[in-house]
Amino acid sequence: MRVAIACNRFGHGGGMERYAMDLVKGFRALGIRPVVFARNFDTHIPEYGDVEPVRIAVWALPGKLRDHYFSSRLRDLKAAHRIDLLIGCSRTAVSDIAICGGTHLGHLAQSGRRPTAWDQWQIRLERAHYAHAHLVLAHSLMMADELRRYYGVEPERIRVLYPPVDVETFRPVDDARRAALRRELGIAEGTTAFLFPSTGHERKGYPLLEACFSSTALPVSLLVAGRPVESRSAKIRYIGYREDIANCYRATDFTILASRYEPFGLVGPESVLCGTPTVLPRSIGSTEALSDEACLSFDVDAPASLADAIAQAEARARAGRARLAVPLDHLSYAPSPRAHVEALLDMSISTKAACELS
Repeated sequence: MRVAIACNRFGHGGGMERYAMDLVKGFRALGIRPVVFARNFDTHIPEYGDVEPVRIAVWALPGKLRDHYFSSRLRDLKAAHRIDLLIGCSRTAVSDIAICGGTHLGHLAQSGRRPTAWDQWQIRLERAHYAHAHLVLAHSLMMADELRRYYGVEPERIRVLYPPVDVETFRPVDDARRAALRRELGIAEGTTAFLFPSTGHERKGYPLLEACFSSTALPVSLLVAGRPVESRSAKIRYIGYREDIANCYRATDFTILASRYEPFGLVGPESVLCGTPTVLPRSIGSTEALSDEACLSFDVDAPASLADAIAQAEARARAGRARLAVPLDHLSYAPSPRAHVEALLDMSISTKAACELS
């Protein structure tokens, strides 16, 4: 079987870039070398050697035309490369499996913004993306609901499969190593440290966190990793843009976000796999995949509920009950890339068979 992945860029990054890379890792574990159709490739990464790269050049086109040209060009290339199964990590009208890590209509609804002409154009391509595929893979129950509600995708074509996490990168360390990591981050004894990993602070809810941490009398600190912040509170400290984010998870007591809308949010499973529980709003999709012990939840529209969650977290850390001794017990799915790809292929086979019978 000839398998292909379509993505905007093949390289390290966030969102769908990272997901495409994890798919390749999963296929590699199964002995499969997929074709990858992308606008550009990072040729210096090890994963580049695990794929058959096919570049679709769009640089000469206006930005608003590039998605549509990519989809159109992919139709011919899929046939030319004799692809049996195309996994669409970007919007394309020819995918066999359409990956849904977020929807444009859902984003507009949550932001309260009316669609522009450009939005409508993107939504048409997104509808085609879901309409053509025999399997639409939602990265959370929240996304499955949006697919039905906003796009009219038939429930029998939708499956929920949480995105994978590299379990070799995100794992706990022993107490001595963790103590050293806490010293490196300057976490004071008796302080419960919360990690806020973000490059989009408004979207991740920093203003709400800033107000709460600045006003609390609890012995807590908020460590901000990613984009810089300026804070007048001694309880909030910027620790820089971190390439060693796994060590930041390991060192801190809790990971915290206050996003109003997040289709999944890999921060949750990543933190938990490092043994660190989370404080997350119910509007983040990954909360549905975490145990109650691994996730203290709150309502972003009720600041008092955030303060209560922080107080509960501080009490747990002070009592020595915060760490997650067996992280995998606190995830409702097998997070490895191989397990994800195996489940994806099984879902594809069963869903395609059901579609052909109906």
